[in-house]
Amino acid sequence: MSIPKQLPDEMPRIGNRFTKAIGLLIVKMLGWRIEGEFPPEKKVMVALAPHTSNWDFVVAMPFIMALRLKASWLMKKEAFFFPFKNLFKWLGGIPTDRKAPGGMAKQVAVQFRENEKMWVAITPEGTRKKTAKWKNGFLRIAYAANIPILLIAWDFTNKCIRVDSLYRPTGDLDTDMHEIRKRFDKYQGRHPQNQSPAVD
Repeated sequence: MSIPKQLPDEMPRIGNRFTKAIGLLIVKMLGWRIEGEFPPEKKVMVALAPHTSNWDFVVAMPFIMALRLKASWLMKKEAFFFPFKNLFKWLGGIPTDRKAPGGMAKQVAVQFRENEKMWVAITPEGTRKKTAKWKNGFLRIAYAANIPILLIAWDFTNKCIRVDSLYRPTGDLDTDMHEIRKRFDKYQGRHPQNQSPAVD
């Protein structure tokens, strides 16, 4: 089975039967599947890893279409101009201003408060290249919005997207980052040589 039959009502949705059918067709052509259960949460940060290639999004997008999931994403506010502004927002784009008081975490937390349902997706590595240190912005957003983090992995070895677990942050940055990175260590991206080193 390529996608779960039952999805929680709390999941934010977008699209229609046509876009779902296209997504399912592409998923079938790629030969990938998705495993795990999506949580009944209206608001979550979605951490996606290991991010080692542009192919990650080629694989992820048809699944998003097939699930009819409205996955929100962050983009600098300058990109939200006519005639694309309303389209980007409808697709889930969140305009951000890095120079705004309180930083990005505060801005996204406001968006969470203003929306009944919102799942914001981010790649913690922040790059496709090998890096020892992950960016902690996703954790700071989770703290500011008081929401859990859904860990989803690209498992290229088995051609599978894994819904790993729902992590509820402790509030301690080092503890949370260590635990989240550890949960991703068992997965292999498209280019394993680009993955962050495993944590102890």
